[in-house]
Amino acid sequence: MTKRVTIDPITRLEGHGKIEIFLNDEGNVDKAFLQIPELRGFEKFAEGRLAEEMPRITPKICGVCPTTHHMASGKALDDLYKADPPPAAKKIRELINSAFMAEDHALHFFFLGGPDFIVGPKAPPGQRNILGVIQQVGLEAGKTVIDIRKRLRSVITKQGGRVIHPVCNLPGGVSKGVSKEDREEYIQIGKDAVAFAQFALKAFDDIVLKNKAYLDVVVGDVYKHTTYYMGLVDEKNRVNFYDGMVRVVDPTGREFVKFKPREYLAHIAEHVEPWSYIKFPYLKAIGWKGFVDGVDSGVYRVAPLARLNAADGMATPLAQAEYERMFATLGKPAHNTLAYHWARLIELLYATERFLELAQDEEILDPNIRTIPTETPTEGIGVVEAPRGTLYHHYQTDERGVITKANLIVATVNNAAAIAMSIEKAARGLIKGGEVSEGLLNMVEMAFRAYDPCFACATHSLPGETPLEVNIHDHRGEVLRTLRR
Repeated sequence: MTKRVTIDPITRLEGHGKIEIFLNDEGNVDKAFLQIPELRGFEKFAEGRLAEEMPRITPKICGVCPTTHHMASGKALDDLYKADPPPAAKKIRELINSAFMAEDHALHFFFLGGPDFIVGPKAPPGQRNILGVIQQVGLEAGKTVIDIRKRLRSVITKQGGRVIHPVCNLPGGVSKGVSKEDREEYIQIGKDAVAFAQFALKAFDDIVLKNKAYLDVVVGDVYKHTTYYMGLVDEKNRVNFYDGMVRVVDPTGREFVKFKPREYLAHIAEHVEPWSYIKFPYLKAIGWKGFVDGVDSGVYRVAPLARLNAADGMATPLAQAEYERMFATLGKPAHNTLAYHWARLIELLYATERFLELAQDEEILDPNIRTIPTETPTEGIGVVEAPRGTLYHHYQTDERGVITKANLIVATVNNAAAIAMSIEKAARGLIKGGEVSEGLLNMVEMAFRAYDPCFACATHSLPGETPLEVNIHDHRGEVLRTLRR
């Protein structure tokens, strides 16, 4: 008889979801599903609104990654109005985005994903949190984590206008320049943030990489998929969070395609399943072959490990050294899902180094921070890298600039198929003979947690109409009738 195991709610992520695991007569996993029961539908909400409102509307999708939505939306407006921002404006945007990437990556490692390693994957659930982490790394280290995130977020507040939902981006630029006084403060924050990122990498090295049991879990087959990888790269194919070309490499690491953000629809399509509100993007040139990996599957991955796999290196020296160390250990491309944690810390170091570079750049003080739009709007596309992957904003308008169609491929959505596959593979590899412990179920959750998913952002599928099921019970609680829409 089939036995059903439900993990609801899943924890330490942004948004809501549940995992359904079905065991066969032998107690082994027959099927496992990740279901996303929430729906946002922001693309429909946007229709009929003025395009210049989009940088303020779309960050409301999420309270965790609003800054990158604000950046993608601002770039889409630049493209829509054909207004290229002045160099200082681009650097201010990238400064804000770098501060956000750094503080968000620190959030995930120490608060969400890191407890599985720093405290232990099978430790009591009450300890697998930031308080358990502080017990392991020490109170002073815990204060440092909180302090550096607070200071990086203060940069978003000053330059972006608000820390949760920034408001600084305008078509062709930004609303506020950088003062000399603030720049001096940013330089000090940048220096301290670089030191913090190095501390985080050392902690990962000491706690995870020098622990053979943990390292075996990281490189084991339970958490491994051979997929394509996608990420923004600069002119030298190095990781870039704010601008560049989208590069895709195949499971062997060879370049599969490199395209301009405006060409994304020629390369990406989205598959829909009836059991989830999340969509499943895939490479159009290969096609949707189901939830399978390998060179013949169109499934690709994004976010830290994928960005490093898709690039030829990092644009800052300290991050480049860590990039080389990781691939010397794992090989390239690295297909180990749990290596996302390692890659995330390398990106944390890159984000802090890039933030410091921008703060030290004299040009960021230039008061010329906006190009006034003069063109009639029709269509605009903006792409940036969010902590959780490549983020696409695409708007079409009438001649007044009123949105007639919006398409968002949100960072986590790109990983949706891979996350579903990772959960099922982990469940099959960990649950045997009907043995289901809380620790094993947490290790199944680790399969999605490595991606740092944001399901609140990701739920944009609207397959027909909102499904609804109504059960009518009698006084004994028996179901008399079920109505479904």
